Amino acid sequence: MSQRWMQLCAVVVGIAFGSVARADDKPMPSGSVEKVTTIQATVVGLDLPGRVITLKGPKGNQVTFHVGDQVKNLDQVKVGDLVVAKYYESIAVKVTKPGAPAAESVDVVAGAKKGEQPAGVAIQQESVKAKITAIGKHKESVTLTGPEGNSMTIKVKDPKKLDGVKVGDDVEITYTQALAIAVEKAPAKKKK
Repeated sequence: MSQRWMQLCAVVVGIAFGSVARADDKPMPSGSVEKVTTIQATVVGLDLPGRVITLKGPKGNQVTFHVGDQVKNLDQVKVGDLVVAKYYESIAVKVTKPGAPAAESVDVVAGAKKGEQPAGVAIQQESVKAKITAIGKHKESVTLTGPEGNSMTIKVKDPKKLDGVKVGDDVEITYTQALAIAVEKAPAKKKK
């Protein structure tokens, strides 16, 4: 996991550093990269007693799968309904003073209330700290050492954003992913 964190950090540190204020008024870099992917599919088959659903994607591809008991209100779903899934992913990086605690990891799962259309969201957020162990002579790079001792040197896109950063500062990397799925009633058919 630490190698993945370091690779993700390389992307964000190298590309997206901005500036935030530090307690001693020196700018401290921070930044984030995020992406949202939305997928829509139509319910084309449904076996409620067996909890099996078949979805047809926008390119005509079909997938059939078993729906677990954790999905409430499956009986509200009808053939023709739309299933909308949104996948969110972000990586945020900020430089902090040495020794500041890392954010807590978070896992959240929630679903629709009884009688509502099936919907749910799952969120997972993890944070890890790395230490700045070297800064290039002309601030063209920074070396980070992760919690397991693995190091990575990263090229910095804008060396000016490293002003105020020093060896020994911590870098907090927070990776967030979320999946939201909702069922929407079938669109009304147009009258001829």
